[in-house]
Amino acid sequence: MAYIPRLKQEYKDKVVSALTEEFGYKNVMQVPKLQKIVISKGVGAAVADKKLVDHAVDELTKISGQKAVATLSKKDIATFKLRKGMPIGARVTLRGEQMYEFLDRLVTSALPRVRDFNGIKATGFDGRGNYNLGIVEQIIFPEIDIDKVNNISGMDITFVTTAPTDKEAKSLLTELGLPFQKN
Repeated sequence: MAYIPRLKQEYKDKVVSALTEEFGYKNVMQVPKLQKIVISKGVGAAVADKKLVDHAVDELTKISGQKAVATLSKKDIATFKLRKGMPIGARVTLRGEQMYEFLDRLVTSALPRVRDFNGIKATGFDGRGNYNLGIVEQIIFPEIDIDKVNNISGMDITFVTTAPTDKEAKSLLTELGLPFQKN
């Protein structure tokens, strides 16, 4: 028997039927699903110190469980002393089982560690069913050792769904366990 992540099984068992009941889908293929999660981190000080990008790549690799890659600048910006092709950040794209495992860890262990947490804001939707979440401190993840962190920085997490509207995407993410703020 192959391993199936808890949230993936919950999606099949409960979320599909709940969303079908809420929005009246005629076919199971109409039910929105999570396609991928992209975690990205910009390192502005990397212009002066190249090792900061390596630290960011290592942190994202620990957090996601998948090898992160450095992102390169696309153009020259003289005021920032930035040249085309310089590493300025890190990102990782999660799909399949690793995506569900990361989402499970985010909801159950990382978000509850945020100070004064009241839920995540529902204003991060883009109009096409995708959601962007900003994390202020990377130390909320249990995989990060606080003693080995050289500087506290944030990251962006993007949830890409197949939902055509923001309302359907919010319902999907709520069913998967993301704690949105009450209005």
